[in-house]
Amino acid sequence: MAIYYTEEHEWLDVDGDIATVGITEHAAEQLGEVVYVELKEVGESFDKGDEMGVVESVKAASEIYAPVTGEIIEVNDSLSDAPAQVNDSPESDAWFYKIRISDEAELEELMDEAAYKLLIS
Repeated sequence: MAIYYTEEHEWLDVDGDIATVGITEHAAEQLGEVVYVELKEVGESFDKGDEMGVVESVKAASEIYAPVTGEIIEVNDSLSDAPAQVNDSPESDAWFYKIRISDEAELEELMDEAAYKLLIS
């Protein structure tokens, strides 16, 4: 498994051709108290960069962008009932999607943890 990051402050935990996707702790802190999460459905496909959901906080609404091209194979439905999980554990329990990656070469365009930490420093 390997962890990747996007400039849009999403993380991906990749195992084979499956990526678990969420927003980073930094993004959750910047948003403040999350009050609503809108996610797409299992079976929907996205190209890299497409909007695939919205996170709303008391401060602002922020789009979730597809970090890679692929199909949603699982959605974390618990976030609709308990959106505050995004603040409590953004990089573990509060994942948004599991995506079957269509083009693994797109992973090479993402950042590793060191590069992401440099981005947010």
